[in-house]
Amino acid sequence: MNLVDYEKQFQEILDGENTNYPYDSEDYIKYVKLNQRRIKRWTKTGKILPELMETIQSIEQPLNWVLITEPWCGDAAHSHTFITKLVALNPKINLTVQNRDAPSSEIDKYLTNGGKSIPILVVRDAEGNDLFHWGPRPKEAQEMVMRLKKDDSISMEDKKKEVQMWYNKDKGVSIQQELNQLFKENL
Repeated sequence: MNLVDYEKQFQEILDGENTNYPYDSEDYIKYVKLNQRRIKRWTKTGKILPELMETIQSIEQPLNWVLITEPWCGDAAHSHTFITKLVALNPKINLTVQNRDAPSSEIDKYLTNGGKSIPILVVRDAEGNDLFHWGPRPKEAQEMVMRLKKDDSISMEDKKKEVQMWYNKDKGVSIQQELNQLFKENL
């Protein structure tokens, strides 16, 4: 699906037009609402690093990006806007979005520690060959999540809050630095 259709999913879920699993759960509807707000906030406040902007604008070959995600995913809400802002910088980049849980999803090719963690950004050349993939979150956040998972003394709610505070403090810098490095190494 294209980006517009993916973003429409948020409103369809919130309007009750999509009540398929997991959106038959009030908890998941709350996640979607929160993530929609996060995306809007990052759209307004997120700044692309000049060095990454230069890298993206200098791409001369057509690229196909695949973003594997879901509206309920908090990590995806924090990276989504930066990825879409990058796509807007170069008309040679085509972005498609796959819902992780859709039958046609390619998530099984990009597992993280054996799990279907998202978001995953796959960057391919015009022939469909993978150049690299990134995700499900910046390295520092991933290390924090892995550490928090092992700590039973912290509630799940506090773990989520700690990760969200990290994203707010980071302001999208880490994902951009990591993507810039991947582009420089692989293009």
